[in-house]
This record gives sequence, structure tokens and C-alpha cells, in this order.
Amino acid sequence: MAGSTLGTIFKITTWGESHGKGIGVVVDGCPAGLPLSEEDIQAYLDRRKPGQSRFTTKRQEADRVEILSGVFEGRTTGTPISMAVMNTDQRSRDYGNIMEVYRPGHADYTFDEKYGFRDYRGGGRSSGRETIGRVAAGAIAAKLLASLGITVCAYTKAVGPYEADPGQFNMEEMHRNRLYMPDAGTAALAEAYLDRMMAECNSVGGVVECVIDGLPAGIGDPVFEKYDASLAKAILSIGAVKGFEIGDGFRAAKSVGSENNDAFRIDESGKVQKETNHAGGILGGISDGSRVVLRAAFKPTPSIAQPQRSVTRGLEETELVIKGRHDPIIVPRAVVVVEAMAALTTADLLLCSMTSRLDRIQAFFGRQESTVYKGLHRVGI
Repeated sequence: MAGSTLGTIFKITTWGESHGKGIGVVVDGCPAGLPLSEEDIQAYLDRRKPGQSRFTTKRQEADRVEILSGVFEGRTTGTPISMAVMNTDQRSRDYGNIMEVYRPGHADYTFDEKYGFRDYRGGGRSSGRETIGRVAAGAIAAKLLASLGITVCAYTKAVGPYEADPGQFNMEEMHRNRLYMPDAGTAALAEAYLDRMMAECNSVGGVVECVIDGLPAGIGDPVFEKYDASLAKAILSIGAVKGFEIGDGFRAAKSVGSENNDAFRIDESGKVQKETNHAGGILGGISDGSRVVLRAAFKPTPSIAQPQRSVTRGLEETELVIKGRHDPIIVPRAVVVVEAMAALTTADLLLCSMTSRLDRIQAFFGRQESTVYKGLHRVGI
């Protein structure tokens, strides 16, 4: 199977299945010398692990990470970092009734069509547990970025029809409610709505917003490796994400140029600044030095305990009721996954951008242009 690797310099490869022995990731390209421990990784994994509240699957997994390589005496060595999390609470028997039936909204049918074979126990590689490797790797990327003064923070923007009020935002509040929403009032309404949907054996979608702060201008390339395009690929690769926005996103289509353009000014320190941020921190595929703001729209969890029409592998129509332990909403546990993918993309493009300008390469290596080079340059050679 191709497509399990992401990145150019800061590169990750995830492995494992939902009901296999374990899940993991190999991170290559992380600079040597970064302080790193299993506790650093675990703090991120604990935010996505199951069983946190009544709004998550009841599957009980500690999701304890083990660093197998690439770290010595508490620092990265510059070699590949391999990490593993063992599965301990698989209940494959819950999936016996779907062995020959395609679940609506899942990748069962498309997996079969592509490979002629599928792991019906929780979806195999297309399961949400695949994101464990992404989050573990993203924790390293986030720590690398933090060492440069760059922060990546995601939170729940909306649950079903309930959207957080920007005027009521309190980032501390997101750690005090079960939805990771920075608006206590809206979070309470969303929880009541979720309870109603769960009583009807139904599920709910929502939106995760992510803010990247402290990023300098100049990250990303202007054509195929645009920063926003790379973020879009990373975020849309998360299972259940069906939409992606940067800045004003689809609202920009209803705007006019005089409103959508972000005017420039010189601040007190003599630096270029924007007066607004409709662009979401990216112009022409390159970071402009302001906050990068992105959003990901998640569909409702497709596994619901209601009768659904489907077909079998033998091409017979049937009715299916999905059993097992499933999240009534994906969004709260996906917040840290969005954060991780944004951090991974940003760290990779940051390292890629180090070779964009000769003067900065020379400054990095402590070299100046030679007299011969300057002379040749003046005569156009």
C-alpha cells in the first residue's frame, strides 16, 4: 500500500491497523538535539484516546507510547524516531455481522474495489486509530516549532448547528468541557444536542479550527507546494474530513475585492503588517507573518445503531445494524489530530524553506560572498 508517508524533509510513515497488534510511526528528518521524552508524546495521545467521556467510544485503550529509536539521553539523535502503541482492547467479534456487508459511509466498498480484500475488523488502515501515529509524530513537530516560538492550537469551532461565539472565546475553557470548545455556553447547548442525537442512535458532525501563531513570512512555495495546499492535503487526509478552509474560506466567494484584500502598513518596529487577516496568514501559497487560521469540517460518525440499507460482497441487498463501540461525534478527539497534521506540515515546509535564499544559506554557514563571485555577478556572468 502506497500513501502512508507524508513530508519532504520532516517525513513520517505510519503503520498498523485498528485490530492488529499495534499502531505506530517512524519520523525521519527531525534535527538532532531536540529534548524529547515519551511523556511529551503521551500528553498529545491522551487528548485523542478513547473513553474520555460519554461522547467518545467506550473502547478502553491506554494508548501508552514507547519510543523505540532515535532518542538518547533525552534528546533526538537526528536518526529515525520509531514509536509504537500496542492495542489492548480489541473486540473483533463485534464486527462479525459486517464481514460480508458494506457499511454505509465507510471505506469498506472502496477498499474492496481497490485491493480485492479488506480488514473488516474496524476498518483496518482506514480506521480512526490510524491517527495515533499522526498524533505521536505531530507532538514532535509541535515541540520543534515551539523551540522556534511557533505555536499550533486547535479547538472545536462547531458541533452540529451550534457554533462557538468568537466574543465568548476563552481558550482555558476548552480544557474544562468534554467537547474542547472555547465557549462554555455553546458547549453546554452542544452537549444537550448530542445527548438527544445519541438517544436516537444517531451521530453528529462539526468543525475544528486551528491557529498557527509566531510563524515568519516566507514559508511555502508559490506553485505546487503552496503552504495552504499542503495544509489542505494533510488535513483532508484525516478520515471523516469533508471540507477545508483557510482564512475567510468560502465566505470570500461572497465578498468583494475592496473588503477581502488585507491592507498593509508599517508597525512601530518598522515591520510590514496587515490590518486584517481575511487571507488567513497565507498569500500566494507563502506565509505572510500573520496568524495562519484554518478549519476542517467533519462529517457525522458513519457507524450508527440504526437500520441502514446496504449490499453484500455477493451483490445482494440487505439491511444492516452496526454493533460495537463507536464515537457519537468524531470532533472532540479529532482536535489534536488536526493540530498534529498542521504542525507536521508547518515543520516540514519550514525546513524546506531554509534553502530558498543564498544570503541566508551564507549567513547560516558563516560565509560571505567571495570577491571573485561579486565581480562575476557585476559583469553579468
